Amino acid sequence: METTSWRWFPTWLGIAMALVFAINGYMVYASLVTFPGQAGTDGFDLSNGYGRVLESERVQAALGWHVDASVDTNRQAQLQLTDRAGQPLRDLRVEAIAERPVGPDERTTLNLRDLGQGHLQSDTTLFSGQWDLLLTVHSGEHVYATTRRLFVR
Repeated sequence: METTSWRWFPTWLGIAMALVFAINGYMVYASLVTFPGQAGTDGFDLSNGYGRVLESERVQAALGWHVDASVDTNRQAQLQLTDRAGQPLRDLRVEAIAERPVGPDERTTLNLRDLGQGHLQSDTTLFSGQWDLLLTVHSGEHVYATTRRLFVR
């Protein structure tokens, strides 16, 4: 009786199917974990204005501004804003809203005080959990809009 490599074909087929099943399982898990929980109904209208979105992104990228967001020990949001060279932005006006990315709607307008050198701190204490900071930064004639995710313990 002659043994051939085809003898292992069912085994390798089973392993390949198990691998595909595992990868698909991971993809389902990843999509459920990262789903923001919102579905829009105005996709067509948004797509018609997508050229403006791309132009806005191009202008913001050309500015080279960088926004770091963190939470201090008092659970207050802190921002550090720098330009392309790493120098603090000056003459800032920042509008900030903290909202929950999932779950019930919870929005809080943050009042920020300027600590100097492009460093700002909110006077609002955030509850534990995840927050999205919706930021609009004004400096001179430039406007920079961005979102940062915070994890408050």
